[in-house]
Amino acid sequence: MKTSSSAGPKPANTGLYGWVNERLDLEGLADFAKKKQVPEHRHAFWYYWGGLSLFFFLVQLLTGILLLVYYQPGPDAYDSVRQLTYEIDFGWLVRSAHSWSANLMVLAVMVHMFSVFFMKAYKKPREFGWWSGMALFITTLVFGFSGYLLPMDDLAYFATKVGLEIPQAIPGLGPVIVNIVQGGPEVTSITIQRFFAMHAVVLPLAFIVMLAFHLWLVQKHGNASPPSIEALPEEERKSVPFFPNFLMKDFALWLIALNVVAILASLFPWSLGPAADPLAPAPLGIHPEWYFMGQFQLLKLLGQWFPGALGEYLGIGLFGLATVVWTLIPLYDVRTNQGKRARNATWFGLAMLLAMILMTILGYADIWNAGAHG
Repeated sequence: MKTSSSAGPKPANTGLYGWVNERLDLEGLADFAKKKQVPEHRHAFWYYWGGLSLFFFLVQLLTGILLLVYYQPGPDAYDSVRQLTYEIDFGWLVRSAHSWSANLMVLAVMVHMFSVFFMKAYKKPREFGWWSGMALFITTLVFGFSGYLLPMDDLAYFATKVGLEIPQAIPGLGPVIVNIVQGGPEVTSITIQRFFAMHAVVLPLAFIVMLAFHLWLVQKHGNASPPSIEALPEEERKSVPFFPNFLMKDFALWLIALNVVAILASLFPWSLGPAADPLAPAPLGIHPEWYFMGQFQLLKLLGQWFPGALGEYLGIGLFGLATVVWTLIPLYDVRTNQGKRARNATWFGLAMLLAMILMTILGYADIWNAGAHG
């Protein structure tokens, strides 16, 4: 005989939720999320930077769509940005939020990349997670570079010309690439149209595909623990459920990040300089964005130490070698335990981080000194 408690459908499976659950198996997804565990240790804070990178990308998508309503690529680019900044209600706020979140996204991706590196999270079986993350990092940098020109004020124009000098120095192939990107020998309205197509269509589509693959790999292999934690016996390792424990903390940091973007956009709105004039001299202290400042400063120093094309070739060669070694580090540091290769990889990562910070500081110091004595 059936008991009364077993008769009829469960309350959770009735109504709209029941209709959707029957077709999409929401309860199955919830059970799967509850089974997923995230390692818990003193370095667990660094796990959240991947989620912060995703959050800033979502802010970019939302604000970018709003900016598309008024932005006009081509000869009228500057006027459309001027109108959006000074005439459209809250246009300045949306533009500032887009610009600030772009810079914060680059910062978050950098922090995430270095934390993954120092946690040795690129080791077997997570090699493709590292390589897909590197592809996302490079795409993020191209996002920033392609979007910087779009306002077409004097700073954006001359900073883009300076930035294009880096690939221009690549022997043989560099001038060809720059000519294709610019749509000619100079930065013109055609360049804006090409940068806009790349920034608003090509890069988002490529980024979303790579992001989906990257997230799938993270889901498949889980979060890696630092080598010191991996060395512990299984029963001594701690973990927390992804849902709701880790997810709620992730969302809390998203809320904090949203407030940071709102405060920066409101109190420090993104400026718009005068319209670009190709015939005018470049503004004093012109330089690329902060995430390219280290490379720019190193090229400048090598140009002073080795005048002519030799300095440029050395700089490009050094960038290329460092990028290749950084990308292929999973094929070098292959042992599961700490050994000589693991220590070498750690020292290499520290050298890269310190060199980037030092070159960036020196670059801004040179600009400061030039302005003080200008």
